[in-house]
Amino acid sequence: MPSETPTLLTASAMANALSVSDAKVKKAILELGLVPTAKKGCCTYFTSEDQKKIKAVLPGAK
Repeated sequence: MPSETPTLLTASAMANALSVSDAKVKKAILELGLVPTAKKGCCTYFTSEDQKKIKAVLPGAK
């Protein structure tokens, strides 16, 4: 039985989904101390659970 793979998102993708700037998402990542789930080249990827945490601390996020 294959395990379910989590959806991985970049900071930019999360910013687009939450309708906020990339800078706000990156600042929230630093403030929350989130560690990337995966890294490919210079890109870091976070889970949808991380996105929920970021949404909770950003006022005005969708």
